Amino acid sequence: MFYRLSGVYHTNYISDSRIYKVPADRNLALTFLILGVAAPFIAPALYVNSYMLPWLIWTSAALGLNLVTGWAGQLHLGYAAVMAVGAYSAIHAARFGVPWEFALIIGGLSASVIGSLFAFAALRAKGLYLALTTLAMQFIMDWVLTHSPAISGGSHASLQAPTLKLLGQEITSDTGLYYVALAWCLLVTIFMLNLKRTGLGRALVAVREKDYAAAILGVYSFYYKIVAFAMSSFIGGVSGALLVATFFFLAAPEQFSVAVSIQALAMVIVGGLGSIIGSYFGVALILLVPGLVNGVVVAASEQLGMQLNVETLAHIPNAVYGALIVIILLIEPLGLGKLYGNIRDYLMVWPFDQLRK
Repeated sequence: MFYRLSGVYHTNYISDSRIYKVPADRNLALTFLILGVAAPFIAPALYVNSYMLPWLIWTSAALGLNLVTGWAGQLHLGYAAVMAVGAYSAIHAARFGVPWEFALIIGGLSASVIGSLFAFAALRAKGLYLALTTLAMQFIMDWVLTHSPAISGGSHASLQAPTLKLLGQEITSDTGLYYVALAWCLLVTIFMLNLKRTGLGRALVAVREKDYAAAILGVYSFYYKIVAFAMSSFIGGVSGALLVATFFFLAAPEQFSVAVSIQALAMVIVGGLGSIIGSYFGVALILLVPGLVNGVVVAASEQLGMQLNVETLAHIPNAVYGALIVIILLIEPLGLGKLYGNIRDYLMVWPFDQLRK
């Protein structure tokens, strides 16, 4: 026999409810966790603070958006708006003397309240109609930020974030800020991994697949849509606040524009709807690859002795980057998370089935 069936077998409830059903997955996650903790000591500070820190925070935000879009099936084009609500709410709370621990919670709850309003639109609108509704709310938030000096300082102004202070200690070092981002990303990831094993997670998937069928089974779709929007917005609000507190150090309207909402949705789609590890891959592709492509183009032009003007250097990386996204989605329309799953499943079949052990 040249092959045999291999994979994950659903033999009992305990094994089926594990977060990592295959030991290799657990070992891989542990390896990346160790690398993440050790990153400030093994990687240059420039790469850690300029690339890894925003990658972790944007991954947290993408996981939150994936909750409502990938799991609950509600297309959201206004995610930057809820991130802005969380960021500005947390900053104003901190400026009024509220400890940062509570300021972050206030930012998350404020974003959750505003984000829940999207759920009322989801009561009557679906698909592209819901997307247009969320996009309209994004434009409303853009207008509020640019025309309310009391909130944002005005259209061409920025709001300085107070120094991040947690557990009574000011966090000003680059390493400390990185570990704050890492801790938040791990917390959101653990929450998402556990959520998909619960009845709530299964109800969200049921609403996504067919809300009418879910209603027949006793799943009140509108309630779960509100819960999905509220939880997703809370994660987005705290992520927006941490993005400002640890990376930007000030909040400006252009940081949360409609282009940012589209970028966040692209992270989720490219990574794979409903895929947790896909969110990591999608954010890395959208956020980090453009800079990498730009460096490769500049180095190649210097090696070949080509003189490229500034305009050409600005457009070639974008063209290559866009083509890369198209190629990836043509190879696997379900995103990078599914592509990783295909490779993983292939390595679990004989003669590569050592991954199961």
